Amino acid sequence: MSNQVLEVIKKRSSARAYSEVKPTKEELDIILEAGLQAPTGMNRQEIRFSVVSGDNPILEELDVEKRSLRGQEKQPHNFYYEAPVLIFLSAEDGFKWSKVDAGIAVQNMALAAESLGLGNLIIGCVYDALHGEKKEYFSKALAIPEGYSFEIALAVGHKLDDKKPHEYNAKEQVTLSI
Repeated sequence: MSNQVLEVIKKRSSARAYSEVKPTKEELDIILEAGLQAPTGMNRQEIRFSVVSGDNPILEELDVEKRSLRGQEKQPHNFYYEAPVLIFLSAEDGFKWSKVDAGIAVQNMALAAESLGLGNLIIGCVYDALHGEKKEYFSKALAIPEGYSFEIALAVGHKLDDKKPHEYNAKEQVTLSI
């Protein structure tokens, strides 16, 4: 059976090389709408979206902080692989389902980007840096509202790599009891 949504899911992979060309405002609006349309626990709609240009200097500071916390040397690429746009998803502090809700929203957005022919990368590796000693500083710089905390991010742009979707082993990963 062929289905447009299933084809996009099968085709999507994490892009790790981007051109400098930014997605259009229309493309970003479509991606953000996909995130806004995601279901949330108790219809709380607690996810907030902060769109940041890939050339924003705060991202270099965030990359340095991430590497420092992990004891890593400078990498040949930054944590978002030079994508021209990043979308940081934050959620209301203390709501039990925020991590799940943010994950659903970012997946909607990743699939929307893929359907538009845009590369994307779901990013969690900066979580510790955005929850550490510099949380308030980074939150302010990234326009994360007060009372909200970073959950996950999405890098978006025109991909230059041709990374294939990951392989899986359904026999090992799925247990059927029906």
